[in-house]
Amino acid sequence: MNDHPRSVQRSGGRAARRAARAAPLADHLRPVRPGMSGGKYAPLTPAQMGRIHQTALDALEQIGLADAPPSGVELLTNAGCILGDDGRLRFPRALVEDMLAIANRSVTLMGRDPANDMDLSGTRVHYGTAGAAVHMVDVNTRHYRDSTLQDLHDAARIADRLDNIHFLQRPMVARDVLDNREMDLNTIYACVSGTTKHIGTSFTDPDYVADALEMLHMIAGGEQAWRDRPFVSNSNCFVVPPMKFATESCQVMERCIEGGMPVLLLSAGMAGATAPPTIAGAIVQGVAECLAGIVYVNAMAPGHPAVFGTWPFGLDLRTGAMTVGSSDQALLSAGCAQMHGFYDLPGGAAAGASDSKMPDMQAGWEQAMSNVMAGLSGLNMVYEAAGMHASLLGFCHESLILGDDLIGQALRCVRGIEVDDETLCLETIREACIGGPGHYLGTDQTLSRMQRDYVYPALGDRTSPKEWDEKGKPDLIENATARKESILADRSRARFDPILDKAVRDRFNVHLPA
Repeated sequence: MNDHPRSVQRSGGRAARRAARAAPLADHLRPVRPGMSGGKYAPLTPAQMGRIHQTALDALEQIGLADAPPSGVELLTNAGCILGDDGRLRFPRALVEDMLAIANRSVTLMGRDPANDMDLSGTRVHYGTAGAAVHMVDVNTRHYRDSTLQDLHDAARIADRLDNIHFLQRPMVARDVLDNREMDLNTIYACVSGTTKHIGTSFTDPDYVADALEMLHMIAGGEQAWRDRPFVSNSNCFVVPPMKFATESCQVMERCIEGGMPVLLLSAGMAGATAPPTIAGAIVQGVAECLAGIVYVNAMAPGHPAVFGTWPFGLDLRTGAMTVGSSDQALLSAGCAQMHGFYDLPGGAAAGASDSKMPDMQAGWEQAMSNVMAGLSGLNMVYEAAGMHASLLGFCHESLILGDDLIGQALRCVRGIEVDDETLCLETIREACIGGPGHYLGTDQTLSRMQRDYVYPALGDRTSPKEWDEKGKPDLIENATARKESILADRSRARFDPILDKAVRDRFNVHLPA
């Protein structure tokens, strides 16, 4: 008779503890979160970083860059560059050092929701999407098809709901919007109406920037509101490796800077093709090109927010095919992250993409390897981190969802091991071994740390073979598809107020249905 109330009490206590464990943790107690500091992995020594820096300065001073637009030539020669008879702009060492001294080192990329702001200082790590895939991966038919504006909007809506995807740079091209101006504007609309996280986009023509800024002013609530909190940045391939400016992209960059938009200075050479074949040489060229970008930006607008975007990619020298899922790629991005730290500049590089055509085992090992190494090296912005396949040609919604699980594990590696009196557990060991149960299951410390220290996959399966069989042998891809459909069944949390949406649609030809 006396046992019954105690049994109920114990059950109630367990239920309360389970409910407490199921409740969302405060941000500062979460086991992983945006902006945790990496930098524990360092493939380059300080001396090697110094040699890369000096060689990059040699390349800028002796070789320089060709094909700057007239506006860039004027800007850079006025700043101190030397225009040679061969049409190449050369960058004196002192000029580069001077511009590095005034470059912005405290960049925060903002979201429409301030909760999604990203502090890029130090070795703070953030993972997100990027790219310009032209195909969508259909995991059901195992076919590739052209990507559409709706696919892009759906990717934004999915990313908005994934804790470990911290920003959305446009991951695919809306191939069903044939007019380039309308494609650029609809890309912004589709992304911004899909997520309140920071967004990166690009422009196909400098003349389209003004219209895009007008749209962004409307969404922000006015030009000053936009300038106070620019929630979209320009991903700008301002160079065509090796060592040439991309004329129109430079003009786009100038107009984005004038409009208060942060810029990603993106140098994307391919080792062995448009960059030197060695890892060190590819990093040197990427660093040199991005240093030229730092001079360009700060000559125009000192302290303008810019991300040092060294994105060298690998090449399979047997076939000439681009590789993004190799160990070489992981080392390239990790080395670039160290160089960003060398300059104490906010930086980004590519990691987490796969050469595999489907979200399979190859994709898993390729995505995990480079995402973990990028995070451990302290890369501020890990672009291409989820969803990207076929050496950047294909994007997959299911892979984006699975990538959220994978990045959670990568972030736990970034967090590392805390060593203090509590985590060393001497008293916990004493209580378990002397007069205690001889194990740690159910102890207060185990229960309190299980949420704060451990990352649990949302879709990854940890059941025994027997439990897996009893559950009907759940399939990872099928579960990801179900999660995708569940997210897309709800209306976008980032959708615009109806009055604003109508005003935008009245002004611009929006291709997405209202």
